[in-house]
Amino acid sequence: MRIVFMGTPDFAVPSLERIASEKQEFDIALVVTGSDKPRRRKNAQEEPTPIKKAALRLGLPVYETDDPSGPELAAAVAAARPDVIVVAAFRILPPAVYTLAPKGAFNLHASLLPAFRGAAPINWAIIRGEKETGVTTFFLQEKVDTGNMILMEKIPVGADDNASTLAEKLSLAGAGLVLETLRRIAGGRVALQRQDDRFASRAPKLTRENTRIRWNSAAVELCDFIRGLAMKPAAWTTLGGRTLKIYRAQPCAGPLPSEPSGPGGVLIHEGQFFVGAADGWIRLELLQFEGKKMMEASEFLRGFRPEEYLTPLVLS
Repeated sequence: MRIVFMGTPDFAVPSLERIASEKQEFDIALVVTGSDKPRRRKNAQEEPTPIKKAALRLGLPVYETDDPSGPELAAAVAAARPDVIVVAAFRILPPAVYTLAPKGAFNLHASLLPAFRGAAPINWAIIRGEKETGVTTFFLQEKVDTGNMILMEKIPVGADDNASTLAEKLSLAGAGLVLETLRRIAGGRVALQRQDDRFASRAPKLTRENTRIRWNSAAVELCDFIRGLAMKPAAWTTLGGRTLKIYRAQPCAGPLPSEPSGPGGVLIHEGQFFVGAADGWIRLELLQFEGKKMMEASEFLRGFRPEEYLTPLVLS
């Protein structure tokens, strides 16, 4: 069965590798991904996407595009003559592209649909305090993330998981799900399930605005927010007008010498960095001040000079 695979980030790489490892069953005729561009801050050198790197390592043909709606992509996919199109973390495709495969086009989505439809399902599942998430394969249709579901696998969200660790777990689970989905399509053994829109929730794109910490939330909610955005793009706040990114924090259950002066109020006590939430303190553990490297809070505090800031210290 001939496959066109479409994807961009690290999340999609295990799926591509699993399909490529089954050469007797599947022939990857084309890999579609984004174009080379600078991908690291402070580095203007253009770099290929993780999927392009993997495809070249596997000896697979690559087509690059940043405009899936243009006629060029449709022509390239048609020329590859796919039986099935597999999509994992790629852009929104127009019907002119995803209808080119006679056995259909399906997407690997990092949630238990219809929950967390949208661009950032892994992040929002943690931010919302979910204890379980998963991966779903579904056939594409015009309305994004609403197509009929093929297979689903549930994955627990650990108390110590952040968006990066959970993405790795889901990408590996997703690779197995993609392979089984292809085998069921090839064997004509697909049992579709419609999504129930009553249980739908959204996972919008992460922006500068919606990744800012709102300190008037409960401690548990703040810590979920922080781990839901770690390690990238990272939750952020400001101290003295400078950006402070926070990558790991924990609610503080033990007694402290004072109550928070208010949400965002800072307490430095016994070499630890505490911040007031709506219902108590949280302890910052891993952070990065603007212009500095990421560091443990204990290391950060060794070079921190509170007298350089207005008192009382407040994060905002």
